[in-house]
Amino acid sequence: MAAHVLRLRLALLFGALRGDGGHVFRVVLGLVLLVGATVAACVALLTLRDAGIDVVLAVTVLGGSAVTLGFALAPLLGAVDDPLDPRRFSLLPLDRRRLAVVLAAAGLISVPVLALLAIAICAAVVWNESGASVPAAVGGVVVGVLTCAMLARVCMAVASLFLRDRRSRELSGLFLLVIVIVVVPVGVFLASLEWEGTVPSQLSQAVESLAVTPIGAAWAFPGLFAVGAERAWPSVLVAVATLVLLVVLWAWVVKRLLTTTERPTSGRERGGLGWFGVAPGTPGGAVAARSLVYWFRDRRYIVNVLVIPVAAAATVVPLLIAGVPLESAILVPVPFAALLLGWLPHNDIAYDSTAVWMHIASGTRGVSDRVGRLVPVLLIGIPLLAVAIPVAISLHGRWAMLPAMVGVCVALFFAGLGLSSVSSVIAPYAVSRPGESPFQQPQRTGANGAISQGVVMVGAILVSVPALWCAWIALTRDIDSAMLALWAGLAAGLGVLLIGVTAGSMLFSRRGGRLMEFAEST
Repeated sequence: MAAHVLRLRLALLFGALRGDGGHVFRVVLGLVLLVGATVAACVALLTLRDAGIDVVLAVTVLGGSAVTLGFALAPLLGAVDDPLDPRRFSLLPLDRRRLAVVLAAAGLISVPVLALLAIAICAAVVWNESGASVPAAVGGVVVGVLTCAMLARVCMAVASLFLRDRRSRELSGLFLLVIVIVVVPVGVFLASLEWEGTVPSQLSQAVESLAVTPIGAAWAFPGLFAVGAERAWPSVLVAVATLVLLVVLWAWVVKRLLTTTERPTSGRERGGLGWFGVAPGTPGGAVAARSLVYWFRDRRYIVNVLVIPVAAAATVVPLLIAGVPLESAILVPVPFAALLLGWLPHNDIAYDSTAVWMHIASGTRGVSDRVGRLVPVLLIGIPLLAVAIPVAISLHGRWAMLPAMVGVCVALFFAGLGLSSVSSVIAPYAVSRPGESPFQQPQRTGANGAISQGVVMVGAILVSVPALWCAWIALTRDIDSAMLALWAGLAAGLGVLLIGVTAGSMLFSRRGGRLMEFAEST
């Protein structure tokens, strides 16, 4: 078995180094960067030998949990084929169980796993000098590294089963958006904490929670043994159970891969259907895919989106001139951006020009049209607000205001989307045609455009008044009102969004002829 593993890994290594000069350069550059990052991480860990056990535990558990998640997410984000796919070795004279063992062992002989092993050994040295026994430190290294390696194997195999024909640039971009939504707020929050020689209470609670989860248990129990054995055994049980479950899943996945027909592959992924290949095969999914293509390629949409951060940031200037303190003025741009994001699709049908006939002629239901058109705004607005809200709160300095800020932004954003779903059907107005300059606007004889814009914007503000009022009270008098602002904003925003989409769907189904007349006349 060892000979099988060694030959397999050597073949893969030499295969990776063959190819054109550009490919070899990228491989070598990646190896150099990985080695540099590994050395830096090892040095940083070894400097914790003189730190307190709480600091060592917080760093190792948080860092180890992040690395474990990385091993799970990398196969989903990468659009490359697995060199250790069990179907590649189905002709070898090995039964399924032995092949699963060989491939699992070969997965351990990889550059990422070896880099993780070096970092884990340094962590074990720090744990040992902090009071953990040698068996506990060694056990943490073994279980942690094996968990990451098996998690990568299982996720890679699952991705090859279910995501093979849809892992495109668009799908990878969606995964990256999810990571940004989670990582950036957490990073901003951690950067705002003041350690002052001790672990902040927020991190201590996070470490205690991660210590009994599958992603953090293996990295926690060596340090917990140094604190007290009674706290370590739950983490040991979770870590061992997680590893056993991954081994069972790997055996099942290998059997599934070897006993099912391989899914057909696409010769040129980037020449495929793009967003249409990612979106669900439903009328709403088709509308969403078409809208995404327009929003990310039509410069009229792009200009509208780019204006929002500039306009939001500009709101700080008059407030500072009027004497408002910076820590209070910095809270204004994000709700203003949320209001503009919800207001963006208020005239979305007009931007279709004559293309709206596709929805009407195909008998697309109103709800499919309304929901599909909101997908691009949600994909842009949610990540933008998820990054901007914690940044604004960190600059403000009071994290207790975070619920109030979330409530206000949700109310403004979702209420704007709900009202826009109605106004784009009732009162569309002429805009520049596709291909024309986004700054060139046609002449209008009526006031429908100004009225619909004002109604959506003012209506979203009026709906958000309860959340805004509670947030103002939390800012000036009683911080406990921040939670009231959160719930008031969620209720108002989601309620108006649901009502607006429902009403807009009914109106779209009834006003198809008038919408076609509008598209032809403008």
